[in-house]
Amino acid sequence: MKISYVTLGCKLNYAETSTYERALNAEGFEAVSWTSCKADAFLVNTCTVTEHSDKKCRNVIRKLHRLCPDAPIVVTGCYAQLKKDEIMGLEGVAAVFGAKEKSGVVPYIINLSKGKKDVCRGDRDFFAAYSSGERTRSFLKVQDGCNNFCTYCTVPYARGESRNIPIAEIIPQAAAIAAEGIREIVLTGVNTGDFGRSTGETFFDLIKKLNEVEGIERYRISSIEPNLITEEMIDWIASGTKFLPHFHIPLQSGCDAVLKEMERKYDTEFFARKVEYIRNAMEAPGKPKVFFGIDVIVGFPGETDEMFEETYRFLAERVKPAFIHIFPYSRRAGTPAASRKDQVQDSIKTERVERLEALCDKLHAEFVEANRGISAKVLFESTDKKGHMLGYTENYIQVSRPYDKDLVGKIVEIEL
Repeated sequence: MKISYVTLGCKLNYAETSTYERALNAEGFEAVSWTSCKADAFLVNTCTVTEHSDKKCRNVIRKLHRLCPDAPIVVTGCYAQLKKDEIMGLEGVAAVFGAKEKSGVVPYIINLSKGKKDVCRGDRDFFAAYSSGERTRSFLKVQDGCNNFCTYCTVPYARGESRNIPIAEIIPQAAAIAAEGIREIVLTGVNTGDFGRSTGETFFDLIKKLNEVEGIERYRISSIEPNLITEEMIDWIASGTKFLPHFHIPLQSGCDAVLKEMERKYDTEFFARKVEYIRNAMEAPGKPKVFFGIDVIVGFPGETDEMFEETYRFLAERVKPAFIHIFPYSRRAGTPAASRKDQVQDSIKTERVERLEALCDKLHAEFVEANRGISAKVLFESTDKKGHMLGYTENYIQVSRPYDKDLVGKIVEIEL
């Protein structure tokens, strides 16, 4: 049976789709491009982070059905959890699997290939996953769900409560990744630092054990809340571990009044002090600067021009991240923020996004320049891009050089 995979949204979805594909490959399924029109079935892993995400998911499902009208479409992911009935109403959709039903996806598709339509919803509410297929890095899912219920966010409803499998089950996955020759792992989760809530362990326990896995030389933490990065953890990472000077930390707003309305668990002073502590612990003359990627939402209900200017100044003058992930606020039905009367006009959101994009370009250029002349280690990737190959330093600076297949998956020391 030929099957096509379509993944929308985050790296967590990418890791899950890759895991479905490995399991189905082992059962004799053949993966084909969805554009080939040769699929006997489709598996679509969906996203619901914004209204645009929902629309994109619906459009993709409709397009797949037009391409192959006889191929059943199996849908999973966050949009599948929140809008099951809506998805089942789309032509071509055979089954929909929500947040805690993902372990039933593969058995269902196997049954489908045998002419059966029995739906097994799975017996585990945590679907363990990691990505494969790339020769340089893998995304390893260590946590799922969130208990924070920020006033703008549907993720706790789409992904469920914070949960994880034990460290003892994650370490063999990391070892399996290493056995494929992959040198770098990116730890992924919805609220990654909340790892251990369902097993009585901690995220710090996890990263110390992962650091011992042979064959893996580099780890990145994809996203972690500022209140969940402890000073003890930072000091340990800085002591000479496999964990890199690269942090993706959600801020969401640089205005305390907005953070309070969002029901975030910190204020700007706490956030700035945490970033400063990391820099002081990990940066030294001649060593790579710490890369900070910061998430920011603009146009949250009630955000005035003055409030946005506070965010702008906080980023430009106090935190100075290497990259800003910018999201215009998207009204999500069922969240407290969606019912507010003081919604910000789309045109104003667009202006604010453009200002932060320009600031991001400036800050990233300054970050790269600050690392000039420093010795750094680059892990080169396998893709040939017009005779060149790309790689990333420990602190996520992209490096290009003439393509050399002998360097694929190798870590090479260079001067920036």
